[in-house]
Amino acid sequence: MPELPEVETVRRGLAPALVGRRIKRAQTKRADLRFPFPARFAARLSGRRVDALERRAKYLLAHLDDGNVWITHLGMTGRWSILGAKRQPGDFYYAEPTNPTHTHVVLEMEEGARLEFNDPRRFGYMDLIAESELEAHPFFKAMGPEPLGNHFHMPYFKKALAGKKTSIKAALLDQRVVAGLGNIYVVEALHRAGIAPTKEAGRIAAQRLEKLYHAIRAVLEEAIEAGGSTLSDYAQVDGAQGGFQHRFRVYDQEGEACATPNCNGVIVRATHGGRSSFWCPKCQR
Repeated sequence: MPELPEVETVRRGLAPALVGRRIKRAQTKRADLRFPFPARFAARLSGRRVDALERRAKYLLAHLDDGNVWITHLGMTGRWSILGAKRQPGDFYYAEPTNPTHTHVVLEMEEGARLEFNDPRRFGYMDLIAESELEAHPFFKAMGPEPLGNHFHMPYFKKALAGKKTSIKAALLDQRVVAGLGNIYVVEALHRAGIAPTKEAGRIAAQRLEKLYHAIRAVLEEAIEAGGSTLSDYAQVDGAQGGFQHRFRVYDQEGEACATPNCNGVIVRATHGGRSSFWCPKCQR
């Protein structure tokens, strides 16, 4: 499933085609994705101008000129593509068409670009709500701070984990603690910080917790710079794959030598909470 860096990469790719531009015509090819589309969804998008495109955790938020927010979650295989022809240097890049069988939402922009949402497994979903209701929406009302935002700082991090008896990995994946972190980047950050994924969250010393805090931000920033990670279906809006999978230190590296200098450990794998954990038992404690 695309995680925060992948969704942020998609947001940055879509922004030149959407922000400040008007949707000439929206079309849905079926009644639902993971959930049914909102009532009159295509008609309510048609004619609207996109004033801003933001990301909250793993959601894309398009703020429209009528006071509504169009929400998109990519699910497991959802992908936005921009189709058309480049008109001049500096224009956004365009992708090759995807399999039309799995194209479920199409936007025709006034400037001529065509945006398609393709989702073979249909685990993605969309909603359209009033901006005034955003914070109270079930998707967001209990969500923690953004890990790259100003509200995610060391005093908050210490307080959020204080007394927690759950594992540090489970705590970081809890969207109420911090928003948008997923399995890949949690195990990568824990390895950089030298903390085992099974370590009790409330028993991590302050100095080690600060190292983890900086590791989380560094891993996410590096992954965004690399265009995210492509393991199966994820692609950027121009069709390019992400590149951070080539920088994994532990994720999917079972049996490989640990990348920590002078460690000489070997990466192991176990399943925690239904998800694969990868770590080095020698340098992660």
